Amino acid sequence: MKKRSNAPIFWALFGAGGMLSALTGPVLVFITGVAVPLGLLLPHETMSYPRMLAFAHNVVGKLVILALIVLFLWHAAHRIFKSLHDVGIHPSPASKAACYGTALAGTVLAVYGVLAVGF
Repeated sequence: MKKRSNAPIFWALFGAGGMLSALTGPVLVFITGVAVPLGLLLPHETMSYPRMLAFAHNVVGKLVILALIVLFLWHAAHRIFKSLHDVGIHPSPASKAACYGTALAGTVLAVYGVLAVGF
């Protein structure tokens, strides 16, 4: 009997994070780093503290924030783990634990941070 692999789980998180980062990453950088600070296309009040706090208090806002952070983390962890071979570090259980353990710790911290904002 063939041993079952956990690779599909990591590939699914990698794919979801990659798609999300490719579609939303540049837009988020443009909006938060260029458009709002310079007043292009959007007023300065768009990213004001009260509005962002209201967004973070909303259940849908919490899910959006959590999805962005968690999927970006897992995408980065998988990409780093697969890229270790390119820099001369061969995959080992220790490197796998370091990469995916960091993503897991970041996920736990993100969940705690999002829940700490309160409902």
